[in-house]
Amino acid sequence: MEKNLDRKLARMHAQPGSCRDFILADAKDADMAFGLAAPGQSPEYYGQEGRFRSLAEYRRLIRDVVQQGLVDIVILSASNNYHLTIEERLFEKSPVTPASRANDTSDIHLPRGNRYGQEPSRPFRTATIDQMQCGKADCLPEERGRGANLGLYSVTFNNQLERDLRTLDAYRDFRLEAERKGFRHFLEVFDPNVTDAVDPALLGHFINDHIARLLAGVPQPGRPVFLKIVYHGPRFMEELAAYDPHLIPGILGGASGTTYDAFKLLSEARRHGARAALFGRKINNSEHQLTFIQFLRWIADGQIEPEEAVPAYHAALGKLGLRPYRPLEKDRELSNPAVSYSGGGTRTQVASGFTPEPAPREPRVEPPAPAEPVAAEYPLKADGEYDFSSFTQEQRLRFNQEQRDRVYGRYPSR
Repeated sequence: MEKNLDRKLARMHAQPGSCRDFILADAKDADMAFGLAAPGQSPEYYGQEGRFRSLAEYRRLIRDVVQQGLVDIVILSASNNYHLTIEERLFEKSPVTPASRANDTSDIHLPRGNRYGQEPSRPFRTATIDQMQCGKADCLPEERGRGANLGLYSVTFNNQLERDLRTLDAYRDFRLEAERKGFRHFLEVFDPNVTDAVDPALLGHFINDHIARLLAGVPQPGRPVFLKIVYHGPRFMEELAAYDPHLIPGILGGASGTTYDAFKLLSEARRHGARAALFGRKINNSEHQLTFIQFLRWIADGQIEPEEAVPAYHAALGKLGLRPYRPLEKDRELSNPAVSYSGGGTRTQVASGFTPEPAPREPRVEPPAPAEPVAAEYPLKADGEYDFSSFTQEQRLRFNQEQRDRVYGRYPSR
């Protein structure tokens, strides 16, 4: 099935600077950083005692997101990629593209009680390209399309020559192998993970210059399909977007924060040149992931502003019988220091991209079954639920519009 990502990338390169498509990804690869804590806390808890969701529950959430079909990419660990992409063929009839975390640098080794994140990042790869593509050590040529053929590769520069050279060497080796095996990747450039690595006022310049300098030595066949970076404000995003319209800058989400933090970050970055957003904890720690993603999609497509989206999201939770984590007035505030829109060079606090934090617990109330009759023109499963995997592109667009109208009434397109 043709993937939304491929269509959008083609349009972005055919219409550089004018295409308004936006790539949205759900980063469900946190098990390569947090371990048992990655799936988030289970809604089944008593008092202060709680437990994390199981791996099976985590995979169920991934299936739900893929079947919804509103994100363009779902990023998985290599093990979940094997289980869901290769064994279950989850993405085979979906417009969503599977991706796998291609490396796991030391600054995202975050088991409970760890101190690794306090030391300068070191390059490291657990999974191999063959294992991501076909699930085993060595792929036959015809097997390379069985698994993920897109990977997230991350680098962290700490302004320390020997460390940074090792990081560059490791990335070069990965790029060469990926090019030989036809494996695409997108590049995540984290902020320094040690304090005082760069003057905070120069951090945006440091990251942008590193990206431009690094990719100047990479011919087109080996380049990343897009970037994933911390949003440092309008000035630096606009600078990067204007430098090369084929670079396709994207942002990472960082810590959870309030609902307005997530919506405003996406809206502001998009306004100033970002063409992709990859949110992990902001989605995984939301009250209802599919509803949260629906609003992210509307904001990414310019159909609603974040100031309107927060109360509409609360209203949607109410219709599902779910209690928001915060009162509406608190949820409309900018609370996360990772969100700064002044463009004045304020350093963010998501340097590693995986800062540990306690995940909010989901309310225990289960959403009621939909009260409205199911539209006959949409494919259904045997149990009467929507069969999203069988939707055509036109049906997906119409269904998306109808769902938006049900939440907050008719809303004019911008």
